[in-house]
Amino acid sequence: MPLAVVLLSITALSARADLSLTDNGLGVYDSALNATWTQDANLLGTLENTQGYSTIVNAIIAANSVIYDTPNFLDNGGSGIYNLSAADFGDSGKVNWWAAQAFVGYLNSLNNGTGYDGSNQWALPNSSQFSELLSNALGGTAASSNPANPFSNVQPTGYWGGTEYVEPNDALLSTTAGSQFYDYKGDQFLNYAWAVSAVPLPGAFWLFGAGMLGLLGLKRRGRAG
Repeated sequence: MPLAVVLLSITALSARADLSLTDNGLGVYDSALNATWTQDANLLGTLENTQGYSTIVNAIIAANSVIYDTPNFLDNGGSGIYNLSAADFGDSGKVNWWAAQAFVGYLNSLNNGTGYDGSNQWALPNSSQFSELLSNALGGTAASSNPANPFSNVQPTGYWGGTEYVEPNDALLSTTAGSQFYDYKGDQFLNYAWAVSAVPLPGAFWLFGAGMLGLLGLKRRGRAG
């Protein structure tokens, strides 16, 4: 078998084997997405409990007092500008969609803008990101409970997504049982926020790729000689 084919086969097998979750402490790296999730799946609830509910809510509002979205009848008469308040926050980490957006913005503002766990790219997940986490990385199936490891505080009910529906008063909602649908952004429907951050590939992967290229280069030189 030609060396190039062997190397490509090894690369493919290694990529498939790398579809896993790596716990880095505050975050869990998802190699299938090349992204990191907060290790605490209800980080907002934990912060409220440890630092004080009012302290965290006020800090989030101070960091993100205005949320911009597609104009709809729920935000200031269809202006696309939503003014955040304490009424947007429930208890135990539950929030409406605007407060969920503000929470991930707050994570990005921490540590003088370098962000939570060294990233300022936190966001609410889209449909494909949440689906990959549940069905592939965690090995769950629709309508069944998903294992929590290596995460903590995984909630069985809805998690807000960052995707707005064609009717912009609605936003994506996902559950750890594999269901996805759209629901009102408004504060009468409170759900959880689980943040995901785009991150560079681990250095080891780049080293592996560089090694493959180096071997291919040696093969070419050998043929030229």
